[in-house]
Amino acid sequence: MSFGMFFIGRDLPVHRIGLGTSRLVGPGYWGPRETDAAALLKHAVRRGVDLIDTADNYGPALAEELVAEALHPYATGLAVATKGGVVRTSASDWHIDGRPEALKAAAEASLKRLRLDTIDLYQLHRIDPQVPLADQLGALAELRGEGKIRHIGLDSVTVEQLRAALEITEIVSVQNRFNLLDRESAKVIELCEVRDIAFLPWFPLGDGVLTANAPAAVAEIAEAHGATPGQIALAWLLHYSPVILPTPGTSSREHLDENLAAADIELSDDDMKALAALDG
Repeated sequence: MSFGMFFIGRDLPVHRIGLGTSRLVGPGYWGPRETDAAALLKHAVRRGVDLIDTADNYGPALAEELVAEALHPYATGLAVATKGGVVRTSASDWHIDGRPEALKAAAEASLKRLRLDTIDLYQLHRIDPQVPLADQLGALAELRGEGKIRHIGLDSVTVEQLRAALEITEIVSVQNRFNLLDRESAKVIELCEVRDIAFLPWFPLGDGVLTANAPAAVAEIAEAHGATPGQIALAWLLHYSPVILPTPGTSSREHLDENLAAADIELSDDDMKALAALDG
């Protein structure tokens, strides 16, 4: 894959396209799905994927279990990122729980399911507005001090929340919604660039919109490159900022290979200008 490596937290080198695991479980991140998750995960690692992005509420718990069943013992250099702080009780019902004791229990459960002594990247899935941010991050910092997690990240945060978090502890990643048609987090990315923080966009393909119903400009650029609209959307993310690490999810080997090939697409200045015009 092109576009080189990014060093998460300055000591965790990964290729810039990883694999998300939400598609390995049922609709709405709930329950089993008919897919050969083990074969897909093993294929991803064989293809050079070295960042697996999961969460404890995918399934719930199922995605983490699938990762461990397929990939443990983990290959040297394979980074596993997971998230905690969101409790899912059904496909449509979930709530945030950022109490320190809950976050610690969630991290311990993830360690057990993933069969790890240390989680490379543990991300607070949502900031709990009912719990002081210092208490939430303090719990994760304690886990880091105990060697149970290596790095701390955040999910779905504003610039102000990220700045506040950085005053409390080191933050090495942010995972916000961001794609060619949804650039609300552009200012967050700017701060990530200044602080050398990895930005893992969720819905990098617009939850399927950029693959199934892409705007004409995307389709035209894709045709010119002999690529798919989804590949152009991923290539645009890689060109947009050097801190962006897309982790698109899929249940298909063919789609996985297609996503990885996006790293080899060189978009021209004219391509980028045409795609920039889609904003808003």
